[in-house]
Parts: sequence; structure tokens; C-alpha cells
Amino acid sequence: DGSTYEGEFHRDQIHGEGVYTWKDGRRYEGQWMKDRMHGKGFFRWRDGRAYEGEYRLDQKDGIGAFVWPDGRRYEGEWKDGKQHGLGLYSAARFEKRPGEWEEGRRLRWLPRVKGAGGAPVRGGQLL
Repeated sequence: DGSTYEGEFHRDQIHGEGVYTWKDGRRYEGQWMKDRMHGKGFFRWRDGRAYEGEYRLDQKDGIGAFVWPDGRRYEGEWKDGKQHGLGLYSAARFEKRPGEWEEGRRLRWLPRVKGAGGAPVRGGQLL
């Protein structure tokens, strides 16, 4: 199909560290498990979108940062490929705003924590 992979295999499956490039220009560099993106990785789309963070079974899951071509950025928690939990959102050239997301939709903006650089806090730890 025109896609390429360079990296580790285990029992005829993509497994370990590697780089996969799709024919349409998408590219993932990172950890794999049984032919799936799993662990830490970096994904870039041809249009300039990019995600760096944790994956679980081909889905953004855990902590990660997504950047849009126009400069908008989300840094925070992900679940099943969607923003889910606490995160920081910034529009191009604007300050970061802490918020809470559920299944990819922002629920609410949160107050900024003094001395935390605007970062949301969960269980006393900065995200």
C-alpha cells in the first residue's frame, strides 16, 4: 500500500521501537506492541498537526500534547484517543488556560493556580 516501517519486530509483528510512514504522509515514531502504537510516541500528520505522548492500543491515552497547524495546543490527559481529564489549552499567541475535558469536549475552564504557571493540579501534582 506504499507505507513503510523501519524498526523492531517480534514474532512477525511490529513490536518495540520503530518508525511507520503511511503513503499519505502521516508518520509515527515510537513504541509498538503487537502491530499497534503502544507506549510513548510522536505522530505527525501531513497538514502539520502533531501529537507527542502516550498511546494505548493505537489510541492517545495517558499524558500528551497535541498541536494544530494554526498554533493552538492542548497538553494534558487523554483517554481512548480523546482529551479526557485535566489539561492546558492555548490558542496561538495566548496564555495557557487550565480546563477539564470529557470525551474530547471541554467541560469547563478551571481557576489558575498561583505559582503553577497556569497548570492544572491533580492530587497535588502539576500536570
